[in-house]
Amino acid sequence: EKWTERRSGPIRKEAGLFIMSTKEILLQVAEKLPADATLDDAIYELEFRQAVEEGLESLDRGERIPLEEARKQLPQWISKYSSPRKP
Repeated sequence: EKWTERRSGPIRKEAGLFIMSTKEILLQVAEKLPADATLDDAIYELEFRQAVEEGLESLDRGERIPLEEARKQLPQWISKYSSPRKP
């Protein structure tokens, strides 16, 4: 692994792409949260980000689901990742 230093922290470069360290991801998420955010808000953001990254990685591996299956699962995904913040 090759590590590079950026202002926001160390990142590694793999296959020409910069990969953020876990600490850098945590800091980035924390910086984007509003001042009154709860731990539930932070956990939601991290879980959502992880789910998106896992989905992109599965696409990179050629793992896909048919459109009709995605449409069936969409309501479940929406309820699972709906924001915990109350209006």
